[in-house]
Amino acid sequence: MISKRWVRGVVVVGVLAGVAGCSAPPAPRPAPGPVQATERTGGTVPRSASPSAPPSASAGACPEGGVRLLEAGGDAAMGLRVEGFQLVNCGTRAYVLEGYPEVSLRDDRNGPLEVAVQHGAAGITTGVPNIDAAPQRVTLAPGQAATWWVVWRNLVTDAAVPATTVSALEVEPRPGAPRLWLRPARPFDLGNTGRLGISPWTAAAR
Repeated sequence: MISKRWVRGVVVVGVLAGVAGCSAPPAPRPAPGPVQATERTGGTVPRSASPSAPPSASAGACPEGGVRLLEAGGDAAMGLRVEGFQLVNCGTRAYVLEGYPEVSLRDDRNGPLEVAVQHGAAGITTGVPNIDAAPQRVTLAPGQAATWWVVWRNLVTDAAVPATTVSALEVEPRPGAPRLWLRPARPFDLGNTGRLGISPWTAAAR
């Protein structure tokens, strides 16, 4: 004959085991908050690295070359697009720029795009002084910045030619310098024009 005390003990143990087996798992870690566009910039790519794998970089870390690339805003009207960028000297020495940055355009998989990157706005638009400014020598003391601009038209003139979207820029600020990667907050919608104009470096307003 089974005692009532033994049965109650089995029931209690079974209930406790069921509770332990059905306990809720620990809450997942919260997802990271939104990242500002300027915080996603500034990574450098060594000369030997594959251009299809841009590194990620902390917003607080100064890249290898001593400069950081940031977005500076833009404007759009009637299919014409103008976007500005800044190169900030986050290093400890003066940084000298001359002429134009060397710019390569990438798709959403970081593959190269067949787009003509030209100096100035000829054939794209007129009356944009900062795009057609004369090249000059710009010396950045630590903490100072230089500005450069890009211009294009979002036009589709031939339905048989796929439209091009620029998702990332690969920029060499001066010959031989480490390349910087930047993913604009708004990809460049070039349509099928196949052309982008860039300005020379100019000293940013202080």
